[in-house]
Amino acid sequence: MIDFHCHIDLYADPAAVLTEAEKRGVYVLAVTTTPKAWKGNRKIIGARRRIQSGLGLHPELVADRHSEVALWEHFLSETNYVGEVGLDGSPAYKGSWDLQRQTLARILKACAGAGGKVISLHSRRAAGAVLDALEAEPTAGVPILHWFSGSKRDLDRAIRLGCWFSVGPAMLRSEAGRALAAAMPKERMLTETDAPFAQIDGRPLMPWDVVLAYPVLGEIWQCSEDDVSRQVLSNLRRLTTP
Repeated sequence: MIDFHCHIDLYADPAAVLTEAEKRGVYVLAVTTTPKAWKGNRKIIGARRRIQSGLGLHPELVADRHSEVALWEHFLSETNYVGEVGLDGSPAYKGSWDLQRQTLARILKACAGAGGKVISLHSRRAAGAVLDALEAEPTAGVPILHWFSGSKRDLDRAIRLGCWFSVGPAMLRSEAGRALAAAMPKERMLTETDAPFAQIDGRPLMPWDVVLAYPVLGEIWQCSEDDVSRQVLSNLRRLTTP
């Protein structure tokens, strides 16, 4: 099982969730929302070999935390994974739009300068602008668009740019989400939960709940759930093998 976008540090008891995830054999990318949180996340994760920590600066927090980008750059050499970063074009974050774009440009430039990173990207109501930023820094690394909700045209462009995608049970509950997933190249897809933000039936998802995405992906790909598991694992190995 692979949960490639999960906010482990935001659970009430992160250590207990990590212990259970490791027990169940879940590979987790524990994304963070600020570089200060990343340092704490690393401490929580410790030596758990299946858990990786993503160095993030969430676009929703840029208005108040953009000054932390220098700290983000300071930590970059310590990880191969970046996330959660990106842009959010929702009305609530309109006032920070220019700062968001400047921050993302700086982050991607730093990733390119570091030789490229695996980057988990937020693009809500901002898919075109995120793709513009990626196009401007083609050597930033491997962009993975988490819970992508752009247009089919944006999706086609993202595919041409070499983007990957992470999809989860919450995204796949909607018809629009399933339609987008069906148009994504399965060899560039990973599973995620976006937990504990994402919920199903009123409860926060757990990393091992990625299995709830398997039957939907199996229907889309016309294969068994075991085949889905093998495909996603193969994708992860290609992504993380030097």
